[in-house]
Amino acid sequence: MMKRLEETTVEETKEEQEKEKKPKETGAEEQYRPPCGEPLWPLQEALAPQLSAYVKRANYRNALGLPGEVTERYRPLAQGEYNKNYWFIHPVTGKRLVFRINFGSQMHLERQIEYEAHALELLSSSGRTPKPLYADASRSVLSNGVMVMEYLPGKALDYRRHLLQAAECLADVHSTAIPADHGLIAPKQPLRAILDECEEMARIFMESSLAPEDKKKKIRRLLDLGWKSADALGEPPVRCCINTELNSTNFLVGEDGEETYLIDWEKPLYGDPAQDLGHFLAPTTTFWKTDVILESREMEDFVSGYIRRVNGRFDTEGIRERTRVYIPVTCLRGISWCAMAWVQYRQPGKAIVNETTAKKLEAYLDDGFLEQIERLVQAAR
Repeated sequence: MMKRLEETTVEETKEEQEKEKKPKETGAEEQYRPPCGEPLWPLQEALAPQLSAYVKRANYRNALGLPGEVTERYRPLAQGEYNKNYWFIHPVTGKRLVFRINFGSQMHLERQIEYEAHALELLSSSGRTPKPLYADASRSVLSNGVMVMEYLPGKALDYRRHLLQAAECLADVHSTAIPADHGLIAPKQPLRAILDECEEMARIFMESSLAPEDKKKKIRRLLDLGWKSADALGEPPVRCCINTELNSTNFLVGEDGEETYLIDWEKPLYGDPAQDLGHFLAPTTTFWKTDVILESREMEDFVSGYIRRVNGRFDTEGIRERTRVYIPVTCLRGISWCAMAWVQYRQPGKAIVNETTAKKLEAYLDDGFLEQIERLVQAAR
């Protein structure tokens, strides 16, 4: 069961002080004691002083069963646009865990990290997602949300080699039973919700003096085309917990028969499973971290493998057709996000900057790529 932070009490503070007076614990944690002088956090981490203070707090350590003295060390794992991830070894259990720091919410949620952790709790029985162990959305000590979850093994997804593994993983996630009181955001009209999000993101580009006028016109034309298909789908016939951001780096592919996992649940919804399929297959998704754009046959094989894996656990009738509708709208979302991020990357003081992202933003806003997306959107009408 995941532990949520409760406010530190005077008693907890006293307890922490008493622990500091006790002799050092011996046992499993000694095996993982880092070299003398190794810093608690990487020196390049700007939040290192605050984070060092945070992980010493009694309620954090008690919730995770950590010994009173801090012996674990936090090392860089990966980062996205809104989160940084570190890994550490639990000094008692010897298990590797992930410490996740949240820097913002694409969904404009006050308690973003708690929403993310809740979705992972709902999906814990799938066996395909990391189990959350601790979440703190209070921001009472740090200005950032914090989550600790289990570390999962695996390598990055290769679109040419691992399509079936990804399809089966997604089918198992979507087939996980979700209770009626799930607490997830559930858009009534998913296509319109995506297009509204596109408009919100594109507005930052449209209103920026930094953005070229010709690019603004191209993006406006794309969005106008997208709105013509806003009512192509009605209420989803089936709903489940969907990820909505299925980039290749969000999959961890197992080797030698090991499971494939889906990580990074920043924007989960209770929505149409076809939305996830459309996002996974869209060229704006596959091209993001690779140079791959899937062929029609590869897309069909992916959906076929997905349906086989679902194996009647929910009704997949019409899911191919719905997926085809979501693909072009997903492309518009990708272009709109890139337009917004292009402006944000030119603002001073951005908390997280990824060099590879900066290069891709230029590629996605290139005239040739925008024209390719326009042809795809027009063909889908």
